[in-house]
Amino acid sequence: MYQDAPAGAVVLVVDDDEDVRQVLRLMLESGGYRVLEAADGGKALELVRGEHIDVVMTDLVMPEREGFETIQAIRRERPSLKVIAMSGAFGGEFLHIAKLLGAHCTLQKPLKVEKVLAAVAAALAS
Repeated sequence: MYQDAPAGAVVLVVDDDEDVRQVLRLMLESGGYRVLEAADGGKALELVRGEHIDVVMTDLVMPEREGFETIQAIRRERPSLKVIAMSGAFGGEFLHIAKLLGAHCTLQKPLKVEKVLAAVAAALAS
């Protein structure tokens, strides 16, 4: 178990790629986190409104409601909720925009378990 994982912390993983969601679930659960999943920003916002969530990890490029819109909506509705933006599109060029929109940190895909767990722990500690 990852040392910095607070007991019962919940991470919402938002990505349109089911394989990415599953890999992130395994990474986060190995770190002691509880994981919820959403395939797009619209479903993510429903979960943010109805569930206790400590951190949202969202992809930036998705159909339906993309990550940028999702980050902005979360900032409006739950300003203290921690958001981690992730992307592999265009070599991660969009990640700096996510920071400007309110993401607490960013991760470039492909993701490594150590970086994912460190980013979540840092977001929770901030």
